[in-house]
Amino acid sequence: MIYSRNTIEFVTVATEFCAYLEGTEGKLRKEFVDTVLKLLPLLYLKASMLERIESDTEFLPEAFVTEQDYEFLRLTLSGVMATEDDYLDLCNEAVRFDDEPMVKNISEDLADIYQALKNFVETYRLGLEDNMYEATAEIAQSFSMYWGQTLTNAMRALHRVKYSFSDEDDECFSDDEYGSYEGNL
Repeated sequence: MIYSRNTIEFVTVATEFCAYLEGTEGKLRKEFVDTVLKLLPLLYLKASMLERIESDTEFLPEAFVTEQDYEFLRLTLSGVMATEDDYLDLCNEAVRFDDEPMVKNISEDLADIYQALKNFVETYRLGLEDNMYEATAEIAQSFSMYWGQTLTNAMRALHRVKYSFSDEDDECFSDDEYGSYEGNL
């Protein structure tokens, strides 16, 4: 199970995703959005192909991503996304009972996904088979319960950003409805 083709492919894509986000600083928003919109569907596909296994223990993977790491990444991603970071979460269950949708951030969604994946990848990298097994069970379960939905929400928001871009967005961003912002993004 921990060395199955599906698991190894998931580890590979998760590692690629984490490495890309870690190297985001200084990237243009258009390039970033294009790349992440290619990685996220692949990540979703590979996660959905993981075998669902029952864990015998209450395994808590080691937290390799510190609070400082998380916050640095989130702020970096927020800087790249700039004025396009916020989106309305219309899929949240709480929206059914509230008059207004929740405002979310692409940067926070991606940082949440990164944290789960990085902790998994680092646990897997240690090579302790019992921990690898438990980490695989945990990441598959957390995909189905949390970060899979977070991933699809981020994709929806990133899709909107990508297809509302003009050729000038990396130089001068203009949003007619909400005013304008000029500067290098």
